[in-house]
Amino acid sequence: MLYPIAISIGDGKHAWGVDIPDVPGCFSAGEDLDDAVAMAREAIQGHFEILAENGLPIPPASKITLHTANPKYAECVWEEVEISISNVQR
Repeated sequence: MLYPIAISIGDGKHAWGVDIPDVPGCFSAGEDLDDAVAMAREAIQGHFEILAENGLPIPPASKITLHTANPKYAECVWEEVEISISNVQR
């Protein structure tokens, strides 16, 4: 599944922040865009493993356009992260 991630651009003093709107409570950061995307992938996968261990459902992915109207993400750059939910232990 492709999960949209909202990326807040970093600068010399701040990391690039990542919010995963379809996965409440899951967020990440990275030193640059590539690192932020890679770290988001790891955060989502880890979050899903915890959900599965606790018998909780994996949230479905939605399209980026669903989230772009949200003012919270007005200054964000969007990417999609592919997550294989078949790898999540159940």
